[in-house]
Amino acid sequence: MEHKMEKDKMHTTELYLCEDEEIMKKQLQCLERLYDYNQTRPSEDEKRQSLLKEMFAEIGDGCYIEPPLHSNWGGHHLHFGKRVYVNFNSTFVDDTHIYVGDYCMLGPNVVIATAGHPILPELRELVYQYNAPVHIGRNCWLGAGVIVLPGVTIGENSVIGAGSVVTKDIPSNVVAVGNPCRVLREINDHDREYYFKDKKYNIDDFIK
Repeated sequence: MEHKMEKDKMHTTELYLCEDEEIMKKQLQCLERLYDYNQTRPSEDEKRQSLLKEMFAEIGDGCYIEPPLHSNWGGHHLHFGKRVYVNFNSTFVDDTHIYVGDYCMLGPNVVIATAGHPILPELRELVYQYNAPVHIGRNCWLGAGVIVLPGVTIGENSVIGAGSVVTKDIPSNVVAVGNPCRVLREINDHDREYYFKDKKYNIDDFIK
């Protein structure tokens, strides 16, 4: 049986040694570019866009990411669709792949994590780790302080309430809240009449 390199286990949910020399060398290169991104000035939008295209695995047109951005691999395993907005101080533990669909909005201090560590203390002492990818569907809104744990999928159009901890998959077209995050209700006709509490609107004035 062929022996796998530690880097080859990063995307298979297998246990691997995250302090492997080859892994750490590549990771450092990625973090250097992330540092450059976080030092850009607000007026340097072209420079930011250029850096994001270098940093990310994939990034669509019109994405805007407010620095500071925190990312274990400097975005190297991030796959963003178009028109994704990420507010200040978001963290992507992107030791394996994170997929974020078109038009998603992430509030400040959102954490999306793919990395986990064994419960067994002896394995943690040896710095073993495993990773599971995260998928965020098209047009989702994750409120401030949301935490998404490894292996989770959130379906398209869903809204995750501020401060929620998403431990399991969330279906499409729902509002979900809490710790652990649970579905509160489906997005429905009420949302076509009220945009916030008792604030009414005429949807035809906004969507032609």
